[in-house]
Amino acid sequence: MSSSTELFTLWGMSIGPIEIAFGLYLIFMLGIGVWAYMRTNDSSDYMLGGRGLGGAVSALSAGASDMSGWILMGLPGAIYFSGLSDAWIAVFLVIGAYLNWKFIAGRLRSYTEIADNALTLPDYFAGRFHDGGKWLRIAAVLVMIVFYGYYIGSGLVAGSKLFESSFGYDYNTALLVSTIVIISYTFLGGFLAVSWTDFFQGLIIAISLVVAPIVLLVEYNGLENIVEGVRTTSEAMGKENMASFTAGLFENDTFKWITFLSLMAWGLGYFGQPHILARFMAIKSVNTVPQARRIGMTWMIICVLGAVFIGFAGIAYFGGDFAASEYKLLTEEEVAALNTSHGAEKVFLLLTQALFNPWLAGFLLAAIMAAVMSTIDSQLLAVSSSVTEDVYKPHIRPNASEKELVWVNRFVVLLVAGIGIGVAMSGSKNVLNLVGQAWAGFGAAFGPVIILSLLWKHMTRQGALAGVVTGAVSVLVWDYLGNNTDIALFGLYELLPGFILAMLAIVVVSRMTKVSEQTANQFEWYSNDFKKYKS
Repeated sequence: MSSSTELFTLWGMSIGPIEIAFGLYLIFMLGIGVWAYMRTNDSSDYMLGGRGLGGAVSALSAGASDMSGWILMGLPGAIYFSGLSDAWIAVFLVIGAYLNWKFIAGRLRSYTEIADNALTLPDYFAGRFHDGGKWLRIAAVLVMIVFYGYYIGSGLVAGSKLFESSFGYDYNTALLVSTIVIISYTFLGGFLAVSWTDFFQGLIIAISLVVAPIVLLVEYNGLENIVEGVRTTSEAMGKENMASFTAGLFENDTFKWITFLSLMAWGLGYFGQPHILARFMAIKSVNTVPQARRIGMTWMIICVLGAVFIGFAGIAYFGGDFAASEYKLLTEEEVAALNTSHGAEKVFLLLTQALFNPWLAGFLLAAIMAAVMSTIDSQLLAVSSSVTEDVYKPHIRPNASEKELVWVNRFVVLLVAGIGIGVAMSGSKNVLNLVGQAWAGFGAAFGPVIILSLLWKHMTRQGALAGVVTGAVSVLVWDYLGNNTDIALFGLYELLPGFILAMLAIVVVSRMTKVSEQTANQFEWYSNDFKKYKS
């Protein structure tokens, strides 16, 4: 279908309301990058914005960097393709996010300042466990490079689908355009640019996920008609009731239980995502955390409910009786493409263009790009900061100037973006699958280490290293076995076994080794310091 009504032609490209609205959004994001560039003076500014983020900016920027294209493409696509039973992912993610804010955010903010004012996650590990041999720091950086390749690739795939579907670009051209825009402001402004663009992007995402469901409810004259349309579609397609939240999940069936446990495991991933934890480290003070938690969780609940509703309503809109309506703007081929796991992720894109005025559609499409950009920029910054702070500065150029470190950060942004492009151009074009691999890798490798390092005095450096390595390797091996064997157990989402095995590795190895006196004294200092705050 046409992306919008043509107003004029520029360089051979048709320009209409959608293109103009979308272009204005991109120009605004680049403007923030230039503004932040003028205020970035040293590596601390570039990596953590000088630890000066307020509650609202911290909350929305953490939420926006978390959600990515998953919230507007992956989740609605999963609901559209499988039905409401896949909404359990959203339920457990909300639980995981709340627990992360409640028990990790304030403690991590406090401990990173005590642990030699750590600026990155590997830096925190080194300071927390006094890693003189640097192996823990290096292992953490390697994990970040590997799994951010998947994560950034997923975002670029989402951005490319947006340009491909909305503006008619071929996939590789769309990939190039989306990459250039995202890299530009991250390269220029670092953490300050990323956090403020994420703040505005978070607002755009929330507005889009409120407006779209309201319009759909009006279009259908209420929720009952949508539910009936979903049931009709389920029967016509010979599927289980797609309007059911449980749809056979709790039957006495091994596959069903593996599916449910896999959905539940998504919530565990929150504890190990470096780009989210970086927001906790940068927040102004521990006292700011409760305010940020309230704002962040409210935003998240609104967004996931909106995303689930869009995918659910899409089943009725593209498959029910309403599909024959004269108001339908899509071709039969476009609707048929939605019935594949890859194509289903375009349901919000196609609904937006079918239902809304082109000017508003441009704004809502910008929300998808906002979701994509807000995650990729945070991930690029997290891995570039770690390579600079944890490899280049201590091992290659100990006497490097602050200006040199900022430019090394920028160079690594370009390098890691190149890795992400390679992943995006490979075989997988499914956003949810790529996000799932990265989410599992970080959740298993870093989640147990973060939790126990903040709560358990007897955790040792050797235990932390065992946890990072065990978690990462378990995820990679389990994923390989799941794709290459027919054993039902390996169909379980790799995050859950990886998380459990990493936790066991930490406890066992820590019990076999000894905490240094310096590390124990530092933990006591942190514990006493944190008791002063209300979280």
